[in-house]
Amino acid sequence: MAPRSHLSERALVDSLDEPALVVEGGIVRLANPPAHLLLGARIEGRDVRLAIRHPQALERILSSRQGDIDVSGIAEPGRSWRLVIRNLDADAVLVRMIDRSDAVSAEKMRVDFVANASHELRTPLSTVLGYAETLADDADLTPDVRSNFGRTIRDEARRMLRIIEDLMSLSRIEADRFVAPDESVDVADIVGAALANAGSKCDFAIDLSNDLPPVRGDRAQLAQVLDNLLSNAIRYGCENAKCEIGVTAELQGRWVAITITDNGPGIAREHLPRVTERFYRVDAARSRESGGTGLGLAIVKHIVERHRGSLDIKSVVGVGTKVSVRLPVAD
Repeated sequence: MAPRSHLSERALVDSLDEPALVVEGGIVRLANPPAHLLLGARIEGRDVRLAIRHPQALERILSSRQGDIDVSGIAEPGRSWRLVIRNLDADAVLVRMIDRSDAVSAEKMRVDFVANASHELRTPLSTVLGYAETLADDADLTPDVRSNFGRTIRDEARRMLRIIEDLMSLSRIEADRFVAPDESVDVADIVGAALANAGSKCDFAIDLSNDLPPVRGDRAQLAQVLDNLLSNAIRYGCENAKCEIGVTAELQGRWVAITITDNGPGIAREHLPRVTERFYRVDAARSRESGGTGLGLAIVKHIVERHRGSLDIKSVVGVGTKVSVRLPVAD
């Protein structure tokens, strides 16, 4: 066999975007810049076991058995990789390391989403079926009991409908996530419409700057953002007689910031990073009793991301919660 050209191997390895190594006789002979960045600047010429500390991956590399293997924990805990191992000759292999962390995370999110959605729909559906079967099979129920069962079936059916509508809304938002909205939307107009929809259960302290320019956006989706944030503030922030919800909007450079505050019980710090996850609830029982679907803030987050804006949630237990949405000014 003709001797290999290390120059051509170097060109091959350096042309790859992902971390790549040439391992010969258990020694790392070549490594491209991404591999140096991931595994260390001095891995060339050293034992591969000092660079890759994973038993299954090392077994495959050192035996020169080509193939693909999925592993995690190389270089960083929890990070997932696919190692693509190909023979260069009897003693050397090319090892490409393809980062699969995003794909694995997306698959986990999909599985969790299906499980959560199934659970959220199964609970009211079980109630509906149980009450409906009793109504159908028991002719001796009193009118009051029948009426109570009927109201329960109606309320649980409405809850399922709200969940399905929110799921469909999320699906539509995600379908358009790469399409930037291009309408010119009057902020004061959509704030006023959201306040009108919110009713008069709480007192509102409204402070809208007079010089607000229009924002670039999708009017229907931005109205949904405000409806969801006000609904949350009323649902969770109006538990005492002194309930007041603040609604402000101001110009901040090339952004319009809309902020909604309440003086409710607040959210503990450990929950804040997760409150925009689908079906995540700080207090599941209370959320269901108040009619929440667990999807409101997830919808808000996805809409704001589609608008190339930002969402910030701050909360102090016993003091209240402040949610700020920043949207780009229309060109």
